[in-house]
Amino acid sequence: MAKGARDYVKLKSTESPEQYWTVKNKRNTTQRLELKKYDKRLKKHVIFKESK
Repeated sequence: MAKGARDYVKLKSTESPEQYWTVKNKRNTTQRLELKKYDKRLKKHVIFKESK
C-alpha cells in the first residue's frame, strides 16, 4: 500500500499548554500551519501553531 500525502500534526496554543491534533496535506501545504481556534482553558480564541 502506498503512503499518502496526509500527515498528522500537533498544534500548540501560543498562550496556554493546550494541544490539538489535526491532519494536513504535505503536498499542498508545505509551510507550517497557524489556525485560530477556541482554547477551552482560556475560554477565548487564540492562535495555534504547528509544532514537531
